[in-house]
Amino acid sequence: MINDSTERIAAELRTWISKAPAGARVPSNRALSAQYGASPVTVQKAMSRLASAGLIESRPGVGTFVRATRTVRPADYSWQTAALGAPPSRIPTLSSTQRAVAPDAIALHSGYPARELLPERLVRSALARAARTDAAMTRSPAAGMPQLQEWFAGELAEAGPVGIAPPTARDVLILSGSQSGLSSIFRAIVGPGQPLLIESPTYWGAILAAAQAGVTLVPIPSGPEGPAVDDVVRAFDETGARAFYAQPTYANPNGAQWRPELGRAVLDAVRERGAFLIEDDWAHDLSIDSDPHPIAARDDDGHVVYLRSLTKSVSPALRVAAAVARGPARERILADRAAESMYVSGLLQAAALDVVTQPAWHTHLRRLRDQLRARRDLLLGSLRREAPEAYVERTPLGGLNLWARLPDGTDADLLARVCETRGLIVAPGAEWFPGEPSGPHIRLNYSGPNAERFPEAARILGDALRSLG
Repeated sequence: MINDSTERIAAELRTWISKAPAGARVPSNRALSAQYGASPVTVQKAMSRLASAGLIESRPGVGTFVRATRTVRPADYSWQTAALGAPPSRIPTLSSTQRAVAPDAIALHSGYPARELLPERLVRSALARAARTDAAMTRSPAAGMPQLQEWFAGELAEAGPVGIAPPTARDVLILSGSQSGLSSIFRAIVGPGQPLLIESPTYWGAILAAAQAGVTLVPIPSGPEGPAVDDVVRAFDETGARAFYAQPTYANPNGAQWRPELGRAVLDAVRERGAFLIEDDWAHDLSIDSDPHPIAARDDDGHVVYLRSLTKSVSPALRVAAAVARGPARERILADRAAESMYVSGLLQAAALDVVTQPAWHTHLRRLRDQLRARRDLLLGSLRREAPEAYVERTPLGGLNLWARLPDGTDADLLARVCETRGLIVAPGAEWFPGEPSGPHIRLNYSGPNAERFPEAARILGDALRSLG
């Protein structure tokens, strides 16, 4: 109630100030309390907000007045051009998936699930419990909380076949989100100026991390079932690359899941060449019609660096992920992470461990599978009826996204702008390509809010496509 009253008083005073001349005296707090029937504390909060916004100024012993508008000389930052020089690479400052949008828009551009798909009660309870432990006041080990390391190692070990030595807790490095892990892995395993094989299309954040690390990307075409192993082998042999970054399970953006035989063939290829596979298992918990089978579970000689995140399935507020690496590679990644962030918040680690070890966690994942299936099918069906020009080659078996090919000649950026004017936000596909796009695409997230508006979204998209055609 106090917050509501504060907002109301501040809003009405803003209106009054907008019409008052500069220097006009603002009624006293006592007068405002009587006028609005509010407590002095509530009025003081409203006045503080107006002062912070630069709308009023207080003169001790005199009163409070409407602040005069002052002409401020624009700051000149041109000196930084010479000091900084040219950027090392032309990288976007903000992905289209990270844009803030109007609250009434249909948002299909984001990369995160809607709040109602997350285990909110588990997360809130876990944070409350973690706050009462030593984790709230102590520093975590650089490699991470041992119990959480054990959990990640145990989960991967359960997926491994007989005869493969499972990872140990020591092989696990806890990260503050998988994005920071990618940056460290690229710096530690590949290095500036060195080639890195990468699927095309692929996760835009990996392209960004590689650019920031100064890595030279070598695109490998990847379709609904992943890349052709011959293309991977040829690229390794032609470039001398020592690593291949891939998302074998529900790839972002196209939802591809590699067949087991493809995973084995790629693993054989990196072994034969003394190279690494950097396996990004970002959607491990986002299965719909299949189950994840990490390639890392078949590796016991350190050729796979495995990245696993909880951000999408637990909460975006719990930036906790893990890298599983063995041998000197593990030490190099740890050294890079320690130099950059020293350690991950023990409070967040404790909360994440609490969530994934609760019996209700598996219940949540089963419910999430059904919810994602319903949303995926609703959006896909709506597209087929209302916007058949946006062609989805294959229904993804998991993940969060539909990857739609647009008619040749379509300007995807222009389409996105037209859709936005009509209340629909989509993500143009060019930023998922490490090289030139193979054609015009858009990515549509079916896990966002307001799924009941998917048919409306498809109608807007179809109308926009036809208006541009």
